[in-house]
Amino acid sequence: MTALPRTDAPLPAIETRPAPRRLTILTVVTILAIAFGLYMALGYAGTDVEQGNVQRIFYIHMPSFFGAFFAFGAAVIGGIQYLRTRQDKWDTLALAGIEVGLALSLVNLVTGMIWARPIWNTWWTWDPRLTSAAIMVLTYAAYLMLRNGIENPERQKRFAAVYGILAFSTVIITLVIIRIRPDTIHPAVIGPSPQNAQGTFELQATAGVGAALGINFIVWSILVPWTLVWHRVRLENFTQRINALKARLLDT
Repeated sequence: MTALPRTDAPLPAIETRPAPRRLTILTVVTILAIAFGLYMALGYAGTDVEQGNVQRIFYIHMPSFFGAFFAFGAAVIGGIQYLRTRQDKWDTLALAGIEVGLALSLVNLVTGMIWARPIWNTWWTWDPRLTSAAIMVLTYAAYLMLRNGIENPERQKRFAAVYGILAFSTVIITLVIIRIRPDTIHPAVIGPSPQNAQGTFELQATAGVGAALGINFIVWSILVPWTLVWHRVRLENFTQRINALKARLLDT
């Protein structure tokens, strides 16, 4: 359980007004972009000649991983900046990045399992890529447990910053393992694949695949994580304000 702030500490800065106009616009654009991306995936792109309609899940499966990549990257920036400046806003960014990245990683894992069932005839296999992705998710889930297990706020933020930076190594491993492990059966969709993967497809094989994948990469790799991180930062600021006010009320 997170410790309440000291009662003599200044109240954390927080935006008590409605969401900034830029965030509101970004949220609307993101929602519309998700809808358009789904149209491109489900309606515009042709049906894959080998995999059928289950291939369409790749338009969310792949981009969601890169969305997690960028969110975890924001957590690394937040961790480094917190260790350098000791400013709470950077710890808040790191926390938001890891929570959003973890959510997108779970989307990546679940959609991958849905694809694997009809293609590989199994929900899960201990393929190197799948195993590294699972380790990545568990590593970042442990980050949240670490934060909740340390009561001292300063120590909590310091340890979390270091852990968040080191945990990014699991993201890098998951990203490159398909290129360095020849025994993986996980398909390399973009670029040449060094292995004989089952269920692979090239971007040019089916009409509209490239356009649909490109649009959804923009949506799930950029717009979705950016929007969610911004909202999560505001929510964390609000939570810190409430905890500070609660501590002062309990002290009176």
